[in-house]
Amino acid sequence: MVELFYRCLEYVLGRLKHSEYRLDRSVPPILLLGIILRRLIWLARGFLKCLVLQRRFRIVFMAPQVNLRNASLIRFGNGVTLERGVLIDGLSRHGIELGDNVMIGAYSIVRASIPANLGAGMRMGKDSAVDAYSFIGAAGQITIGENVIMGQHVSFHAENHNCERTDVPIKHQGTRRLGIVIEDDCWIGSNTVFLDGSHVERGCVIGAGSVVRGRISAYSVAVGIPARVVKSRLLLEAELSRAH
Repeated sequence: MVELFYRCLEYVLGRLKHSEYRLDRSVPPILLLGIILRRLIWLARGFLKCLVLQRRFRIVFMAPQVNLRNASLIRFGNGVTLERGVLIDGLSRHGIELGDNVMIGAYSIVRASIPANLGAGMRMGKDSAVDAYSFIGAAGQITIGENVIMGQHVSFHAENHNCERTDVPIKHQGTRRLGIVIEDDCWIGSNTVFLDGSHVERGCVIGAGSVVRGRISAYSVAVGIPARVVKSRLLLEAELSRAH
């Protein structure tokens, strides 16, 4: 009977995520029931918020204290999870788009602009996630690919202030925006900072606490301030193949 419960739940989750899903059998069924109840409450809250603020139906899980501003410019895929205290402000030229099964961790902020200086916006591809207390400042366009996983306290700053003149306050000299790109299948460590103009190619690993600027080539492992490539995942794969 218990195994049937696990299998039914795996089937439902697999259909929702459009991929095979396996539960750890060491998690007691009573705890799973608690998780299911909590998620159903989040689903009801997400349904009502999307219906009221966006006049559309989406399967979105919203924890308490989620704040959606300028919601008409926010686009959700199905299965998006917004954990407690998340703030998303859609005000931007291209809006904020979160693909299927995206997760935004607790107390994270996604915003692009103020009315006096409209920013570009952000797109995060399906099955990607950023953990708690992260900041995505999408004044310049931010594009995050699919299957990107990010730790806590990750921040994106897609804008630089002009500061060449000394006779004018820096805040009045304007800004320049190159944007930030993170391609598919990357792993970003906690406390990583992405500066404007960063481009992380497919399959990279960025070590915790790194400051990224410029381009990181595909399948690289990069660490440090500024982040520098220390090894290639392709070489590691080749060494592992030879060892076997």
